[in-house]
Amino acid sequence: MTPGKASAGRRLSPQDWIGAALTLIAESGLAAVAVEPLAVRLDASKGSFYWHFANRDALIEAALADWERRYTAEVTAENAASASTPAARLRQLIERVTTIAETDSVAAALAASARHPLVAPVLNRVTAHRIGYTAGLFRELGFPPRQARHRALLAYSAYLGHAELARSAPGALPGGKAARRAYLDHVLAVLAEKPPFVRKTGSGSVSSPR
Repeated sequence: MTPGKASAGRRLSPQDWIGAALTLIAESGLAAVAVEPLAVRLDASKGSFYWHFANRDALIEAALADWERRYTAEVTAENAASASTPAARLRQLIERVTTIAETDSVAAALAASARHPLVAPVLNRVTAHRIGYTAGLFRELGFPPRQARHRALLAYSAYLGHAELARSAPGALPGGKAARRAYLDHVLAVLAEKPPFVRKTGSGSVSSPR
């Protein structure tokens, strides 16, 4: 068996199939991924597919791994490597993931298949990584571990909400560069604010946040 070739004569690579699978997931959902429509899309033979992948599940696993790498691992690695303060890195991260929330159409499709046995572990791992990394930034900013975790959860909830608005009601989001900057400034101020107290004890004294 020899790998199939695209119509232009270029030999197809695994990444060609992975890219086509991710595009199909974004357009029509996970269930739409199948060898024949992908082969038609790529103007290739099914033999080309089986040269690179044992079956459909193998392709889906590779596509999910590619999505996880590009939209999570590389994003946090890039942020961690930036030569800046924790506050600057937090701002950079918020700005970056806000753009991702508005453009990553694969994420929405995967959320609709969150219980699928191939998707569930990836989404769980991605969520844990993103929240854990963000909590680390809040710890660097001086928040105790529990508060840092809570703020990271709040930040990730805001990210998911932003993504949903971008898909279903984009007009609700700030438009224009100045309005967008003011909005992000407010989000960062809320997330990074350090309240002096959290509650009063029965004796009337004030306890510090934990």
